[in-house]
Amino acid sequence: MEREREQKFHELFEALVECATRFESYNRDEFVRYIILLCKLLRVEKGVTEFYRSESHRKRGDGIINCDYDTGRGDYIAYEREFSTKTGAIISAEVYMSSEEPPLSTDELHKVDLVMRAIISFIARNRMAMTIEQVGFYDEAGYPNLRYLVRSVDQHDFNGELSDYAAMHFNLRHFSVINQDIGRALGDVVMRNYINALKEAAGEGGTFCRAGGDNFTALFPKEKMDAVLKVIRGIPVCYDTKGEKRVNVSASAGVFMIPDGFEWSNAGSIMDKVMPASMLARRGDTSTVVFCNEEMMKARDRIMQIQRVFPHAIEAEEFRVFYQPKVDIRDGRIVGAEALCRWFHDGKMVSPGEFIPVREQNTDICRLDFYMLDMVCRDIRRWIDEGREPVRISVNFSRKNLVDLDLQEHILEIIDRNNVPHGLIEIELTETTTDVEFRDLTRVATGLRTEGIYTSVDDFGMGYSSLNLIREIPWDVLKIDRCFLPDDCDSENGVTALMYKHVVSMALDIGLECITEGVETAKQLELLSVNNCHIAQGFFFDRPLPLAEFEAKLGQRYEISLPSKS
Repeated sequence: MEREREQKFHELFEALVECATRFESYNRDEFVRYIILLCKLLRVEKGVTEFYRSESHRKRGDGIINCDYDTGRGDYIAYEREFSTKTGAIISAEVYMSSEEPPLSTDELHKVDLVMRAIISFIARNRMAMTIEQVGFYDEAGYPNLRYLVRSVDQHDFNGELSDYAAMHFNLRHFSVINQDIGRALGDVVMRNYINALKEAAGEGGTFCRAGGDNFTALFPKEKMDAVLKVIRGIPVCYDTKGEKRVNVSASAGVFMIPDGFEWSNAGSIMDKVMPASMLARRGDTSTVVFCNEEMMKARDRIMQIQRVFPHAIEAEEFRVFYQPKVDIRDGRIVGAEALCRWFHDGKMVSPGEFIPVREQNTDICRLDFYMLDMVCRDIRRWIDEGREPVRISVNFSRKNLVDLDLQEHILEIIDRNNVPHGLIEIELTETTTDVEFRDLTRVATGLRTEGIYTSVDDFGMGYSSLNLIREIPWDVLKIDRCFLPDDCDSENGVTALMYKHVVSMALDIGLECITEGVETAKQLELLSVNNCHIAQGFFFDRPLPLAEFEAKLGQRYEISLPSKS
């Protein structure tokens, strides 16, 4: 009898181990069945295993507890074992006996221990595999990541049919506002429900992964495009159990329709195509859904080329300063100029529209701003040394500079290194679009003014809370954007003319120097004169001029003929 029990134990134990190590066809029900038979054989009434990722998880009760066998008669722990992995995970197992039964013999304890160690070893291996899966292919919120998408493509036998699929990169629009309105916890519910709606629209062939924050990448059958785009363009999403509380969620998306013959090598082969379209969609200039095309790929290649040669172009001083005069319309004198950047590469001038937006995608624009300031200071210092009468020059600084807490010191270092009087430099700062940037702008403008450096607000009326901008920040100069300047065909009592009149009046009343840019016609010049805005900048006088041409005009006057005021 004892020999039969011994043989039975070894048969069951070997079957348990074989089942646990059968990687390709592991069957949990079969595994549990062997555990139950071993428990019965060893007179165990109850078996419990626990898994915790760390000690802190165990203290919170945040773990996985399995009880696969319980007769209801186990009233005390007969044996227990605990194991800690090198990663800090904790695995424990307990077996319960009935106090009505004789205690386990030494041989039975040995067998129980053997089974428990085998189970713990299996749990450790299995959970480790799950942890590797979770860490490697999912983010902290449980969304699949880009590696998951790559693995899905690599593992799926498409048989050359990837051309039946579309790739998409999308960003949830204004999702920070949703988080502010309903809270981050409910915002997470909204995001998950929205992605689930996209998964449902894409069907079983769709794969969605999160690229970070509220950015996602997807691969799905082209035949599902209409259904997916319907969700992308906006749907109401519920975030309560009753389905009564809803918010509208939409996304901006770049789409790449994978063509015949497309060769998949890695994620980059698709992301390189879809990201430029996604960036255009996010800007929303034309549409919130943009399809990748050949022109876009050429533009992307051009951007990469500009990024590649930019460091050398700075070192070689390929960027030159052009000066557009600022003219006092009362006597035609040049009283200042705006420094504008022009790039000459391989004997050709690169349009600012090509390279400035590229540089603004990162902090390269800041490096270019300081370069321009240094070049301007060199010119001013030379004018002074040559006995010329210098004029104040304004230099544009990107909003990206505002995050630099030492921006004022960096500007002063360049001006003082060139020994330029502070009053000959004006820093033009474009209106901000957010409250955070507004505070940074206040700090920078206030600091520069205390050092005697002029500051001006560029493109007034185009940004965030324009009236607060001139009420709360100590500007010296207000540059009125050309959008406030009427065309010659506009009525003198039209909305644009009236707005221009009141903007100028307000600026002068609070003591700001007023400049109007974009002046192109004599009638516009007359409007400036009538409204007492005495400084003009625009093609009516001159385009941006190369250094030599601008220097030749310093000290000269433009001929101006204005009707006398009655």
